[in-house]
Amino acid sequence: MQETLNTKAFGKNDIRGIFPSEVNSQLYFYAAKGYVNWAKDQLSKQGSKRTSAEDMLFCVCMDARLHSKELKDALVKGVLSTGANVLDLGLAPTPLGYFSEFAKIDKEFLEDKKVNGALIVTASHNPSEYNGLKMTFNRASLNEEQIKEVKEYTIKAFESAKENSYCSARRGFNKEYDIISNYCDKISDMFDKVGTGIKIVVDSANATGGLVAPQLYRELGCEVIELFSQPDGNFPNHHPNPSDEKTLDAIKKAVVENKADFGIAFDGDSDRIGVVSSEGKTISGDKLLLIYSVDLINELKAHGEVPSIVSEVKCSQVLYDTINSLGAKAIMYKTGHGYIKSKMKETGALLAGEMSGHIFFKDRYFGYDDAIYAGCRLIEIVAKNRKKNKNFDLKDLLTPFDQVYLSDEVRLKCPNEYKKDVLEELKGEITDDFFGSKIKDIVTIDGLRIIFEDGFALIRQSNTEPVFTLRFEATTKERCESYREKLCTLAENLVKKHAQTKV
Repeated sequence: MQETLNTKAFGKNDIRGIFPSEVNSQLYFYAAKGYVNWAKDQLSKQGSKRTSAEDMLFCVCMDARLHSKELKDALVKGVLSTGANVLDLGLAPTPLGYFSEFAKIDKEFLEDKKVNGALIVTASHNPSEYNGLKMTFNRASLNEEQIKEVKEYTIKAFESAKENSYCSARRGFNKEYDIISNYCDKISDMFDKVGTGIKIVVDSANATGGLVAPQLYRELGCEVIELFSQPDGNFPNHHPNPSDEKTLDAIKKAVVENKADFGIAFDGDSDRIGVVSSEGKTISGDKLLLIYSVDLINELKAHGEVPSIVSEVKCSQVLYDTINSLGAKAIMYKTGHGYIKSKMKETGALLAGEMSGHIFFKDRYFGYDDAIYAGCRLIEIVAKNRKKNKNFDLKDLLTPFDQVYLSDEVRLKCPNEYKKDVLEELKGEITDDFFGSKIKDIVTIDGLRIIFEDGFALIRQSNTEPVFTLRFEATTKERCESYREKLCTLAENLVKKHAQTKV
C-alpha cells in the first residue's frame, strides 16, 4: 500500500482532476468511506436517532466518460465497506442524482431507509481525460468547508487502513434503480402538454442529456429534432460544453434549417444549459437568466410577492439593474454551483443562475441546477407568450441588453499557484488613470469586478481549471474593447513575470 493518498483533486465545489494521476479507484474508494463517516457525524450532531452506517442509504450515478464506471464501482465498494447501503442509478444526468433525494421511491424497495445523499461521478464540461465527484447530503450540495472536512475524513480512512488491515465484514445492500422513469413521470406531470406547437432542437453532445431530455420534451408536446443523443465518452461529434461557442455550430445550423423556435444544448452531465435563438444566435447565461427572472417576477407580482434572485460576478450589470427595476432583489455572489446554492439557501432566493448555464429554480422545484428542467421552463415561457402574441420570439425579451456591448468570456492560462499573487498585484495597478474611466466600485467577492460609470471589467480564478476568466461590458464597443485590452495585457504580463521567477 502506498504511503500517501493523492488528494490534490479535492476542490472548492467538488472533486475534479485528470484520470488516473489525480482521480482514480483508490481515491474514490477512500473518498466514499470518508464521506460516509463524515455523514454519520453530521447526523449525530443533528441529533438523529439513526446514525449507524447500516441505517444510511446513498445514491450513486455517473456520466458517460470512459472511466466513469470504474470510478463509480470504486465508490460503491467504498460505501458498502462501511456497512451503508447503495442505490445504484447507473448512467444518469447529474440533476437526476440530486433528484434522487426528493423522489418518491417505494419504502419497501428502500427497506424503510431514507436517502441521505448522492455521489455523482462526473467532470461536467471538462476535457475527456478529466473526471470528478459531486457530493450531496441532506438534500444539499456540499459547500467548500464541508468538502474540506470530507477530505480530512478521507485521509483518516486511508491512514486507518494502512495501520489496520482488518476489513469489516459488514456490507450494506446494493440495488439498481431506474431514476430516469421516476424523474420523467414527475416532470411531465408538472408541465402536462405545455409544449404543443413548439419546435426545438436538442443537442445532447453524446453525454447524459440524450437519455432523458428528447423524450421528455416530446411528452410535453414539443416537436423535437435530436442531435447526438447516444452517450459516448469519446464525445465524437463535439466537446460537451455549451459555454464554448465552437461546440454550438451543429445546433445553430439545425435550428435555422428546421425553422425551430429555439435550441437546447447540454454539457457533459446535463446540469448546464445552452440556448440558441431562432436566428441561430447564442443566448448567454445572463440573458437567459433575465428571461426566467422577468417571467418569475411577473408571476409573483400578481400575488404581492417580491422574489430574490442570485447570480454571479461574470454577469451583465443589465441583469442586476433590470431585476431591481422590476421590483425584485438582485444579489451578486461568487461563481460556482456550490456557492450559488449556498447563497440561495441563505437568502431564500427563488431563482439563480450563472453565465455558464447553471440555472437553479426553487420556485416550483427543488433549488438545484437542472438543465433539463430549465428547458421545460423555457418551453413554458414561449408557450405562455405565444398565447398573447403568435409571432413571439425569445429575442423579444432581451431588449434591455440593446443598450450595452458585452464581450465574450476571455480565458487566460495561469498555473493555480500563481493566481492569488497575480490578482493581488493587479489590484495595486488598477486606477482611474489606468483605464481612462472613473471607477465607481471594486467588488472582491470573487476576483476583481471593476465597475465604471459605463460598464465593468472582471477577472477571476476558475475553480476547476488553471485559468483566469475575464469579461467586459460598456455602452460602446470601443470602450469595451479598451477595457479588455488593458486588463488582459496587464494580467498576461504579470503571469509571465511569475512564470519567469519560478524558473
